[in-house]
Amino acid sequence: MRIRFLGANGNVTGSRHFVEVGDFRFLVDCGMTQGHDLLSRNWEPCPEPAKEIDAVFLTHAHLDHCGLLPKLFLDGFRGRIYGTSATLDLAKLIMRDSAHIQEEDALFKQKRHAKEKRVSPHPVRPLYTQDDVEKTVALFSPVDYDKETAITPNVTITLREAGHVLGSSFIEVVADDAGTKKRLLFSGDLGRPNRPILRDPAYFTEPNAPVDALFIESTYGDRSSEPIDEVNDQLAVAIRRVSERRGLVLMPVFAVERAQEMIYRFGTLQAEGRMPKDIPIWLDSPMAVEASKIFMRHRECLDDDALRRLEKRSEVTNFHFLTTKEQSMTLNDIEGPGVILSSAGMCNAGRIKHHLANHIGYKRNMVLFCGYQAAGTLGRQIVEGNKRVRINGQFFAVKAEIASVRGISGHADQQELLKWVGSIPTPPKNIFVVHGETRSSETFRNLLKSRLSESEIIRPEYGDEVTI
Repeated sequence: MRIRFLGANGNVTGSRHFVEVGDFRFLVDCGMTQGHDLLSRNWEPCPEPAKEIDAVFLTHAHLDHCGLLPKLFLDGFRGRIYGTSATLDLAKLIMRDSAHIQEEDALFKQKRHAKEKRVSPHPVRPLYTQDDVEKTVALFSPVDYDKETAITPNVTITLREAGHVLGSSFIEVVADDAGTKKRLLFSGDLGRPNRPILRDPAYFTEPNAPVDALFIESTYGDRSSEPIDEVNDQLAVAIRRVSERRGLVLMPVFAVERAQEMIYRFGTLQAEGRMPKDIPIWLDSPMAVEASKIFMRHRECLDDDALRRLEKRSEVTNFHFLTTKEQSMTLNDIEGPGVILSSAGMCNAGRIKHHLANHIGYKRNMVLFCGYQAAGTLGRQIVEGNKRVRINGQFFAVKAEIASVRGISGHADQQELLKWVGSIPTPPKNIFVVHGETRSSETFRNLLKSRLSESEIIRPEYGDEVTI
């Protein structure tokens, strides 16, 4: 069995793992890289010939896990793409939005270059178009949770709840390798227990099912997260403080999951009287609005409390969905109090960049982060305290208050990851620590080594290849 690591090695973006077992070749995830230092990787051909890849197994629908699928199609891939029904519905939305943003950004840059009379050394074009996305979507094949599904006579997959985002899963692959059964386990991104809306992550507790290779994420492999039950307290304090000075709270949110969670939490705060009901809240993201509809359709992924809230039709008051450009532009010159939720969550694309350009220069305002900011992104620059940032080709002074909500991550922390790995009845023969920045992955690898002496534990670099 040949394994090659093609993304999310030494970083948390561009997840992509290649496996060749017998005459069957597959990818687990095919994500887009984010952050300026890695963007060029998106344009490179797939390191393994795309036309020779038989299938892609998707753990979930975030852009850094599914965003390069249309590029894989352009490179020649014509196999099937498997994931839960909710994952595939969200992936359609995310890839369509990605193509739309790329097309708009390319047009914007072409106009700006023409105005500046700048000659670009490379043609300014999108990585892929919306037409490419539609051709990719035609390859989707939904798979039910907890059901062993035959992909070929010699390969089966089983998807189980990962608790990270709607439809997310960790994937068990069982394949025949020259007459020997091999079992691979891909964690994808694991969520935290007791988060709102989603079911808790499951554990792999199958008896008599030895794991030959485990691919484990390590986003928070070097730290513990703050208690989830303190998140609402932090939100309430921040919103009250900024509202008292009549400022705006700008919240960069991921359109899938984080936006819905914030709406859910604001409803809770209003119901408890800890957030004024007259403060306007704008969700300025067509994608987040569509994602919310997908959440409503896939109630099989929701926890009991979310289902009860849906039955009661609990809603946030003074809440506004903005989808058109004209609606978004009405927020350009507004003053507070108010809350603007807008994507993208790392400020690397989308409407949040325009809101930051218009409002980050005022002390009365606050940029409130509620998610991980990858190295190289605009969000990371802001949260690290840069006093000037470049947005859409121009520099802006950062005068707004910068804050972060702790404990709201969708990723399991160090102890939660250890508990998940420890639930596997027999320690895996090989463990590959992936999807984490170098310090986080190395810390988690060393911790696993101290506990699982019989396992071979490796932190692979991009492009590394192993045979098991």
